[in-house]
Amino acid sequence: MSTAPVRAAAVDAAERRGGWVPDVDARMAALRSPVRTVLEPAVETLAEADRVTIVPDAHYPFHPSSGIVTDPAVVGAVVARLERETDADIAVAGASDDRISFDRTARYLGYESLLEGLEASPVDLADTAHTGDVCAVADEPIALSVPNRLAEGAVVVVPSLRPTEAGPVAGAMRTLAALVDCDAGPDRAPVAATRAVDPAVAVLDATTAYGGDPVAGNALFAGSAPAVDAVATALLGRSIAADGALEIERGDCGPISVAGEIDFEALRARIPDGELPPADDTHPAVSTAYRAYAAVAGDAVPPQLEGGR
Repeated sequence: MSTAPVRAAAVDAAERRGGWVPDVDARMAALRSPVRTVLEPAVETLAEADRVTIVPDAHYPFHPSSGIVTDPAVVGAVVARLERETDADIAVAGASDDRISFDRTARYLGYESLLEGLEASPVDLADTAHTGDVCAVADEPIALSVPNRLAEGAVVVVPSLRPTEAGPVAGAMRTLAALVDCDAGPDRAPVAATRAVDPAVAVLDATTAYGGDPVAGNALFAGSAPAVDAVATALLGRSIAADGALEIERGDCGPISVAGEIDFEALRARIPDGELPPADDTHPAVSTAYRAYAAVAGDAVPPQLEGGR
């Protein structure tokens, strides 16, 4: 696990007033400076890339105010920053699964309209070619099939701050593992996928966190994927030693430091201690937020709320 400091930046919450700002442009404006701060160490590497793929936590169309998915405004601010710093072909990637297509998820989350004003487009990795790879994890060779879009060029993974249904942090490594076919178990698959993809940087969206209930975190963190996941694990009050993937990556490295003007302990204290609801049993806060948003914005109601559920 990298010992380089994880960079942190606070997000101005003046307009939030303890609630949610539905205007994505307003959220992006508040994110310009913190995104610039946390991306700064990776900009030189990203500027040399011909292709940059941004991978958010977009596993299902929960409303971003729930904290259960990456806020598209964070992704939009990252795209906008990279467009100023690079000439790369930029895409925002996800993958269709048995429950829902990525196109539909992207539409409900607002990525299509968001990216219309930027020079980036959503890409469904389930429809792209894959490349076979073998990665050694704890001296065990693991076979993978990696989408070409992730195997070629630079990758920026942008997870939300939340646990998985199984309990550990969702994080950057598991966000990547969800897009890579791998024959390893749940602890080694995230490590193998992350090593195969080798993301240039991971940006943790802690603007809204979820730990049993959504809470305004108003923060971003960036660094290597394992280091960012370790920070996210600490913020959720979980043990790194209890996370098999992080335990593999930790090795003999010392504590991970966080650089930036963030009151880490105060943020940790604000995040509730709870679990992620399954996709077919939405948390009441998620349902209420999405129905209110849909009524105001005229958006469609997402699939988990269709049929009056």
